[in-house]
Amino acid sequence: MTADDRPQTTDDGRRTTDHRRRTTDDRPQTTDDRGSAGCQPVQTANDGSPWSVVRGPGSGVGGQSPDNFLGLPEPYCLLERAGVLVLPLPLEATVTYGRGARCGPAAIICASQQVELYDREFGREVALEYGVHTLPPLSLPNDAAQAVEFIADAAARWAGTGRLLVGLGGEHTVTIGLVRGILRARGGPLTVVQIDAHADLRAEYEGNPYSHACTARRLLEEPGVEQILQLGVRSVCPEEVEFVRAHPDRVRVWYAEGVHAGNWSAELTARLSGRAVYLTIDVDGLDPAVIPTTGTPEPDGLTWREAVDIIRAIAHAASAVVGMDCVELAPVPGLHAAEFAAAKLLYKAMSYAVFSRKGDRCNT
Repeated sequence: MTADDRPQTTDDGRRTTDHRRRTTDDRPQTTDDRGSAGCQPVQTANDGSPWSVVRGPGSGVGGQSPDNFLGLPEPYCLLERAGVLVLPLPLEATVTYGRGARCGPAAIICASQQVELYDREFGREVALEYGVHTLPPLSLPNDAAQAVEFIADAAARWAGTGRLLVGLGGEHTVTIGLVRGILRARGGPLTVVQIDAHADLRAEYEGNPYSHACTARRLLEEPGVEQILQLGVRSVCPEEVEFVRAHPDRVRVWYAEGVHAGNWSAELTARLSGRAVYLTIDVDGLDPAVIPTTGTPEPDGLTWREAVDIIRAIAHAASAVVGMDCVELAPVPGLHAAEFAAAKLLYKAMSYAVFSRKGDRCNT
């Protein structure tokens, strides 16, 4: 550690770190028209989103944290050094209730800059060991099927580098493109683990087979997807229930009450053992007390601790976590705790995935 990297003491006695932390007085404030601190309004002809991401080292608000995931400075955010690549995917083409998912990626990135890098479970600032590079957001068409192909092309390119690819949605449809691209780059078989309030197993919804309500069904049609394991589900339709019953070898659902009761760990571990895994986190899988700002909220969701325990178990059981995403956050001004929770959960998931590949384990 160089002198410039050493933790400093602020006037009120709290410790901060020069290379990335802000004191309270230095942090940008939330305003009614911005939502999360530091996210400037987009001014483009075709996008009314209230979020944007200022990219580039040293370009953060007030000259503090750069506006990338976790606010990492150089060299930790450089493409050539990073073990994790974050791909923002602001797609909102088929949402059916609350809107705003297109704003999710930038909101998560902004909130992530307030996440403390030191992880007590690992006993160190793990992001500085593996590095995270935030890619430019993809410009996506409004047609969901076309957007999936755009995403698949990008995912194949970046997954082909061998690094962990992390998608930020956007609606859940983006997962189809991410998985399709990763399969093109590395082949199968692949197990998808889905944290979600909904099964997303409809053949189509409102006439659209690429609706976010059909994501898991489309994934099962991808050559190379062996099985989908779902945790936290609490909203299904008769079609989905019948589909699950008819395909027990390919779909396993742990409804929320089963997760609350702890009846998931042994079977999940057995079904993941030695397999490559893709993890998709729909934020409505968590209880609205943790993440209330999502388009289709459902009560009685996963607690923070249940979500973390599931993600840790996935990373330890799988041969590798080859990709992941976090989707369906629809930020609301003033409720910035939601995007902070999403960012912190994603940081934890990244760390589990990276160090499980290396055979590392946390200290607890």
